[in-house]
Amino acid sequence: MLETDLELLKRAALEAGKVALEYHRSSFQVWDKPDEAGPVTDADLAVNRLLLETLKGARPEYGWLSEESEDDKDRLKREACFVVDPIDGTRSFINKENTWSHSLAITREGRPVAGVVYLPALDLLFTAEVGDTARLNGQPIAVSEQTSLDAARLLAVKIAQSSKFWKQGQVPKFERHHRPSLAYRLCLVAQGRFDGMLTFRDSWEWDICAGSLIAECAGARVSDVYGQPLKFNNAFPKTKGAVAAAPQVHEDIMTLSDP
Repeated sequence: MLETDLELLKRAALEAGKVALEYHRSSFQVWDKPDEAGPVTDADLAVNRLLLETLKGARPEYGWLSEESEDDKDRLKREACFVVDPIDGTRSFINKENTWSHSLAITREGRPVAGVVYLPALDLLFTAEVGDTARLNGQPIAVSEQTSLDAARLLAVKIAQSSKFWKQGQVPKFERHHRPSLAYRLCLVAQGRFDGMLTFRDSWEWDICAGSLIAECAGARVSDVYGQPLKFNNAFPKTKGAVAAAPQVHEDIMTLSDP
């Protein structure tokens, strides 16, 4: 029987985790990408090769968008597209921390339909597909029941509390936390450990595609910073930031923010 898209993503993520952990537990090379695009390691590239071979080998008709591959605009013609970040949170990986992840999604008509975020060092496998609940290691997860932004615990970088992002310069009194992987932040919201996440900066699709579906399937409201649905497999693969939160917290962010 042909494995489903979600089963394929799960298998690929677990295989990627084995490769990444071998590098993480030993030594690896690090260099900076051109145009101040951040660091990359030979582990990123090794994982990218494995994912490309595994995923495109199983679904050659799907398009391919990955942080570590040259962009092939042929993906825009395809009915379905892989959107992949081989290692999200590369700085965390370099620092020998544990909160880096593999972020794998499949989109159709611009919307994610299956997504996996896997943190190999913590053995956390977040999964979701359209029409089903989000899961962590096979068990259903759900967003928090928080209803007040002022009482919320949000995942965001420090600048998100700058007065320039909020109407009349009034910054809500939410409690700010941080994790280096955007994909993991979205999954922590899905798990209910935090009440929301937001980034006002334009976001690369591969950082948020899988996590946005996982958060949505767990009951979060997910949008860009203007409240519009996230769309993926764009010609220029960035979104206008990302917000994912418990429904009322999301509404408060939309009402009070001024991106």
